[in-house]
Amino acid sequence: MSVTAAPAETSAAPSPRGPMANFFIRLVRDKPLGAIGAVIFLLFLICGVFADVLAPYGINQISPVNRLKPPSARFWLGTDHLGRDMLSRILYGAQLSVIIGFAAATLATIISVVIGIVTGYLGGKVDLIVQRVVDAWMSFPELIILIVVVSVLGPGMIQVIFVLGLTFGIGGSRIIRGAVVSVREQMYVHSAQSMGASTPRILLQHILPNVLPPIIVLFTTRVGAVILVESGLSFLGFGVPPPAPTWGGMLSGTGRTYMYMAPWLALAPGLCLTLVVYGINVLGDAMRDLLDPRMRGSR
Repeated sequence: MSVTAAPAETSAAPSPRGPMANFFIRLVRDKPLGAIGAVIFLLFLICGVFADVLAPYGINQISPVNRLKPPSARFWLGTDHLGRDMLSRILYGAQLSVIIGFAAATLATIISVVIGIVTGYLGGKVDLIVQRVVDAWMSFPELIILIVVVSVLGPGMIQVIFVLGLTFGIGGSRIIRGAVVSVREQMYVHSAQSMGASTPRILLQHILPNVLPPIIVLFTTRVGAVILVESGLSFLGFGVPPPAPTWGGMLSGTGRTYMYMAPWLALAPGLCLTLVVYGINVLGDAMRDLLDPRMRGSR
């Protein structure tokens, strides 16, 4: 009598998706507005990184014959008073915004993380003194501080990145400190302390990984805030000096002078600035809701 073996299961279990794939699926499913913001943010990055390839004309290619041309098939966003293509200048302006936004946001996030983690974990007099300095810094209007510092250092990309990174970094440390204060009371932190772990080890291996969600959200929102403030500084004449095509500089110069004669000079950079900042802020809000377990809600 032959014994028939049971057929082995040939269907393999479906491979689990990675955390990034799950995050994007939840973003599209639960936060469709945040997904739209992510698309806007991605297009902004592509335009900024590949501006040299996407721009149909040079950054300051002057053609007096084509001055103040309205939008057409040749010039999609029209031309300015010197005959320069507005689409090309918008793309190069996005490149400057990408560089300034990410550099200043990175510097601000590093400053916020260092101040927030150290003061939030140590507490005591260190926390008291540092937070009073932060309170004093935040009591001054940001725009006034930026104008004064840039006036002393002079306009330029490096100066703007340094000033914006320092300004947003000191203020953002309050957010990281609040997250660290709640994490330091967890049992795994007390266990590490009782086992004699050093303070740098606790900060790097136990505190920092558990405050990454607010750090990521803080970085995302800082990018949009830096772009908006940099445009304000350029509008006032304290940003990156011309002939660099910043969006704020376009609004301040030809945008105001020829606003009624050629409204596209103000509408093009203004709409781009509005869409980019709106998309980044919406994406930051969606990431906050998805990364924070307390705000996810139950379906």
